[in-house]
Amino acid sequence: MPDPENTTLTILPWFKALADETRLRLLGVLGRYELNVNELVLVLKMGQPRISRHLKILSASGLLGCRREGLHVFYSTPPSGKARVFIDTLHSFIYADPATQPDLDAAAEMIEERARSTRQFFNAVAEDWDRQARGILGSFDLAAAVCGAMPECGVAADLGCGTGSVLQAMLKKAETVIGVDGSPRMLELARRRFAGEGGRVSLRIGDLSHLPLRDGEAAFASLNLVLHHISRPAEILREIRRVLAPAGLLLLTDFDRHNDERMRSEYGDLRLGFELDTLCSFLAHAGFVVRDTKQAALERGLVLHCILSENPAAT
Repeated sequence: MPDPENTTLTILPWFKALADETRLRLLGVLGRYELNVNELVLVLKMGQPRISRHLKILSASGLLGCRREGLHVFYSTPPSGKARVFIDTLHSFIYADPATQPDLDAAAEMIEERARSTRQFFNAVAEDWDRQARGILGSFDLAAAVCGAMPECGVAADLGCGTGSVLQAMLKKAETVIGVDGSPRMLELARRRFAGEGGRVSLRIGDLSHLPLRDGEAAFASLNLVLHHISRPAEILREIRRVLAPAGLLLLTDFDRHNDERMRSEYGDLRLGFELDTLCSFLAHAGFVVRDTKQAALERGLVLHCILSENPAAT
């Protein structure tokens, strides 16, 4: 039998870390959103030194994790493990407290502002986007890679379809293709591309976190060079799984981690790529089963991950 005097409760550091109103507020906000210090200063309306001190305490206790992205460090609660279970229990109380709502509203507006900036960027560059994309892809044929992973099917979707270059290739294997994008200007250019296709192409404007597709509508979907523009990747992938039929396939392509800060200003990137393990973890947490992974070398020293995953059929 263990000696009580020599036993330390493993959850004691967590309770000590939360013995402060500001840290409880931070845990509530960062349980839903991944934010950097400057953003948290605006959300909580506190000074940077104060926010940083509290983040340090929460991180040291294991209740927060951080991710360095270029010049910024982003904080969020851990996605799994014992700390995740503990935090989820607390959140039911934190979010029930009306005093936390202003923080959550401010954080949600921060995320929406990111999305607005992305939409504005793509509306502005739509006319020149295909040329800009070739400057990164070089000789790599993205549309051919998508079609190579795609089975012959009834309905296929390209999510974040831009001007429709991948959709055009998809028509070789699908009876109907659906293109979704948040940029009205991009979709207008796509409509011009498919002016003679009749009813085989459906172009829909929409947010990838609330896709304008029915449950299980598509047998195949692709998400190409989109995820690094997204604040909440896991949420997007869960929504994609909703619109995929059982045993449907998703091809996800995105950059490997890199340090080219120019991608932010030139291409509107929010994140500087992902490690393969991170992308596979996002997919697994969304309920997908990874079936195959490939890599391709691009221009500017960039590397592209191509991950084929399946929406498992219900048992």
